[in-house]
Amino acid sequence: MSIRPQTITERILARAAGRTEVTPGELVTVRLDLVMANDITGPLAIAEFEKIGAPGVFDRERVVLVQSHFVPAKDIKSAEQSRELRHFARRQQLVNYFEVGEGIEHAILPERGLVLPGMVVIGADSHTCTYGGVGAFATGVGSTDLAAAMATGETWLRIPESVRFVFHGRLRPWVSAKDLILFIIGQIGVDGALYQAMEFAGQAIGSLSVNARLTLCNMAIEAGAKCGVVAPDEVTLRYLEQRNRWPYSVTTGDADAVYQRVWEWDASDIEPQVAFPHLPSNTRPLSQVGEVRLDQVVIGSCTNGRIEDLRQAAVILRNRKVHPGVRTIVIPASRSVYLQAMREGLLEIFAAAGASVSPPTCGPCLGGYMGILAAGERCLATTNRNFVGRMGHPQSEVYLAGPAVAAASAILGRIAAPEEVGAQWVA
Repeated sequence: MSIRPQTITERILARAAGRTEVTPGELVTVRLDLVMANDITGPLAIAEFEKIGAPGVFDRERVVLVQSHFVPAKDIKSAEQSRELRHFARRQQLVNYFEVGEGIEHAILPERGLVLPGMVVIGADSHTCTYGGVGAFATGVGSTDLAAAMATGETWLRIPESVRFVFHGRLRPWVSAKDLILFIIGQIGVDGALYQAMEFAGQAIGSLSVNARLTLCNMAIEAGAKCGVVAPDEVTLRYLEQRNRWPYSVTTGDADAVYQRVWEWDASDIEPQVAFPHLPSNTRPLSQVGEVRLDQVVIGSCTNGRIEDLRQAAVILRNRKVHPGVRTIVIPASRSVYLQAMREGLLEIFAAAGASVSPPTCGPCLGGYMGILAAGERCLATTNRNFVGRMGHPQSEVYLAGPAVAAASAILGRIAAPEEVGAQWVA
């Protein structure tokens, strides 16, 4: 009996379902390698978990809780949510519970080697798809589904079709993974990959660091995708040395796997991208942005708050000042990023430039706090969403871009290119 050629996503899910192959559209029950929730979604999942009456979580090591969104607590309600997560972690004796100040889950889990190639990971957060950057199948679920998964270690899902996005050639200076994913979403729309697995490949993708690949996969959900994934390679294996918490085996797809569609581009044709309000798909190349004045710039989040992002912003902000009319907020994605940025002198660069440096948190990305917008204000952010009211007042505007454009824009007070402030590209 011949076996249908499998994409990487199909092969991972087939293994988790105890099968040799799966077909798009099938409903399967899969065994989970990791289950995650945060301080917003966790309390809801905990309430449902307790309704089930389960004696305990399926595995104390593989249920992960992270205090990330409204921390340090901004008000009484967020403090109570945080307390609920904390108490549950203690009652269940969870091994991987991350307190206030550790950072955002989508930065912490890869850093700590908790997400690995071939894993099946679900999280009660839509950007759980980030972990496809290390070659895992990772997707977001609701809090009720997460409660059942915490109890059983299983979930059910429909096998998604796979779509392949290939970038040939080399990236231009200042063009990053953020620009590639904004470009893709601009081409296919916010529902262009609805319930599909977005697989990224090609020479330009192979040249990206794992941190950059995590950024790429993070925003797969903004195209409606079930997951995003980059097949593991030597870059992945080097990243995981001394990190991986458990044994793993590299999973890849077949060369003759069937895709619903294959998109191909020359990476050298792509310039930095900017997403205009109020959708990530409303993108324009930087050369076509025009004059857009700003009130605030945010550099950080689970999309672009890693050390490479802060280094790129610091190259541009070094010995320069942010525009007096622009509030500039820098938010490292994790404690380890914060400490590394401190050791490298990046935090001093930001502070000297006039920026405000925050402890690791999601902060203003979801309209939480520490950067909420008033009516009529405009913000350029390295975050992942710019929906109406996402960062504050419904009459405010959020523009999305990578850290290089964000830093240059903070200096000039309008959306700008790094070249406009005389920044020199450092490979």
